[in-house]
Parts: sequence; C-alpha cells; structure tokens
Amino acid sequence: MSHSDPIADYLTRLRNALGAKHRQVEIPSSNLKVAISQLLFDQKFIEKFEVVKDNKQNILRINLKYTNGQPVIMGAKRVSSPGLRRYTPSDKMPRVQGGFGIAVISTSKGVMTEKQARATKVGGEVLCYIW
Repeated sequence: MSHSDPIADYLTRLRNALGAKHRQVEIPSSNLKVAISQLLFDQKFIEKFEVVKDNKQNILRINLKYTNGQPVIMGAKRVSSPGLRRYTPSDKMPRVQGGFGIAVISTSKGVMTEKQARATKVGGEVLCYIW
C-alpha cells in the first residue's frame, strides 16, 4: 500500500496506538521516520525504538511511553504536507503548547526540534508538532 504522505501516516499510527493503549507500534521504516523517532526518544516522548531488518523496507518498532496510565504523547499534528510545504526562518520558530511540546523541523543540518533550530540559527520546513 503506497502512501502519499508517509509522515502523516507515521503520526496517525502513533495516535491510534496511543488511543488503544498499545505498548508498541510497528511502522514501515525510512530515514526521516528514524530521525523523527530519535528526536522523540531524545525528548523523552517514547521509551525506545529499533529498526527491524526484513527483506523489503525494514520496520520501525517504537515502544510507547506512559505515566500513570496516561500516554506521554498527548497529541501530534502534521503541519507541512506534500501539497503545501510550511517553511519558517530561525527567528520565527513556532512554540508548541507554550513550550511543553516540540515542533519537528527539517533543516539543511538535519531533523531537529525548534529549540535546536533556533539555537543553531537555521530555518527549515516545519514537519509536525508533538505535545
């Protein structure tokens, strides 16, 4: 099954797994999805992730994180889409939920949070918000 927007598919699978209180979710892997998962792990939104090798595309297995039965990730929203790209300069990076969430930015120096992009003074495409 082909998807026209793999990042939206990634976020939807995360939201669905969290809503169903699953401990882990498996998603078709790509370099961008691995980079986003690394950011979520670094920011303590997920417990861990791993790339499971198979003879096709590989699978990204994400262990979800809960505190007191509630998911750590309360929401995820796709900002930029294949039909409408959203770019922002480093001095106008968005704040998500008053600083409690992160914006995932794709820059010329790699995928990073809006705080990292602001600190390194690089702009880029706003992929999604996670809170």
